[in-house]
Amino acid sequence: MDVGLLQTLNTERAARRAAILVSPLDGRPQRLIKHSDSWQDDPLAEALERRFRSGKSGIVEIADGPDLFLTVQVPPPRLVIIGAVHISKALVPMAQIAGFDVAVIDPRGAFASEARFPADILHADWPEDVLNTAPLDPFTALAAVTHDPKIDDYPLISALKSDCFYVGALGSRKTHGKRAERLQAAGLTTSQINRIDAPIGLDIGAASPEEIAVAVLGQIISALRKPTEIGE
Repeated sequence: MDVGLLQTLNTERAARRAAILVSPLDGRPQRLIKHSDSWQDDPLAEALERRFRSGKSGIVEIADGPDLFLTVQVPPPRLVIIGAVHISKALVPMAQIAGFDVAVIDPRGAFASEARFPADILHADWPEDVLNTAPLDPFTALAAVTHDPKIDDYPLISALKSDCFYVGALGSRKTHGKRAERLQAAGLTTSQINRIDAPIGLDIGAASPEEIAVAVLGQIISALRKPTEIGE
């Protein structure tokens, strides 16, 4: 293995950045493809998309060249929940079982208590203070569920600017319309705002907080794992 490429791969891992080491099985030189690179026009684009989504290493067969082994380094997915509400109480254990690192952020002491949430995931502070020390990234999902623009809007803007793989917000279509106006006034583009799933969660007719949590987690997992067409 190329030592320099290995060092770069380790650097990307430490910084929660995804990368794939491409190793021809006939001994030709290896190359490293970072998730942040412009790899969509690469001959391996379709395979890279699938591997970045799945996080699984493996062999790729090439019709006009040697088979390749793709060593995939993808950070563990994170879920940042804005709002220590009833939906969040149900969503936290479900997401942890599904393999997500979870954080709950809410400055409201009446909601953000250790009696309701594990201390190691709870941040009883304003989102801007927490996210300044733990920035969002493309392998993070953000779910804003407070119904309070003073709390939700900043992390939504941060998530869209950080290219989080999922951004969802609680609220009716009317509520989201007003939200979109605020975000546009804050400088976001229409295409960025359209990335927000609102109302949040899959349309399964969920009624209780627990059912809504199932709908939200299903939508998040779909956004993480379901392949998309290159160039979409």
